[in-house]
Amino acid sequence: MEFIEWYPGGYGVGFKIISKITDVESEYQKIELYETEGFGKLLVIDGTVQLVEHGERSYHEPLVHPVMLAHPNPKKVLVIGGGDGGTLREVLEHKTVEKAVMVEIDEKVVEVSMKYLKIDGRLLERAIKGEEPRAELIIGDGVEYMKRHKNHFDVIIVDSTDPVGPAKLLFSEKFYRDAYEALGEKGIYITQAGSVYLFTDELLSAYKNMKKVFDRVYYFSFPVIGYASPWSFLVGVKGDIDFTKVDLVRAKDLNLQYYDPERHETLFRMPKYVRELLEKD
Repeated sequence: MEFIEWYPGGYGVGFKIISKITDVESEYQKIELYETEGFGKLLVIDGTVQLVEHGERSYHEPLVHPVMLAHPNPKKVLVIGGGDGGTLREVLEHKTVEKAVMVEIDEKVVEVSMKYLKIDGRLLERAIKGEEPRAELIIGDGVEYMKRHKNHFDVIIVDSTDPVGPAKLLFSEKFYRDAYEALGEKGIYITQAGSVYLFTDELLSAYKNMKKVFDRVYYFSFPVIGYASPWSFLVGVKGDIDFTKVDLVRAKDLNLQYYDPERHETLFRMPKYVRELLEKD
């Protein structure tokens, strides 16, 4: 048995499957969980790979730690999406964080993650019960929540599905303006933006929309296990934060496996033709 996620052009990423663990239809999407031959459990939403247990940090670490270490003092953090709990777990690794709010629209994703995944289901359970002092988990619309909290957050992390279909709203100019207004005087925003090679047009569109809103915009890529690598990320800055530099002193407190703060500059090595497209006026 195998599972293959097909990308545009007939390219796919596949896993050998031992068994299907569960199959849930929520109000918003189809959620599947498989046991793979070599990567632990595989979470799939609407036919697209979200994570594999043995390798999920290759996504969550570059999504969280570069922006957290670039911000001089990240105390208030908003996570939109991230129902598996990996992003929230990484945020709470930072001692500066006083409050991390995670807003996930689909309760079923959280339920499946708490019951079956070994990422940190106990963290999700504690957060949703109000037993985690620095974290709050809200089942609801993250976009609406963000719009109600202007000038509030130091860091906003969007852990969403790919920049196609229903998630396209999260890559629009309007959404970026709402995010900009929700950041404090010095703030930083990050989102994953799809496969560099296979979602190039979507990456370009999101980048152009962000440049209309944020004071500075950065792009980088990272090889993510289970995705069509390299995977792209977009960073928007409000204020005078320099995302090319990170705090290596704070980084020493982190137990990282994939992202290397001491080689932070390697994040920005984008394929030449993609860089030229992004920097084209």
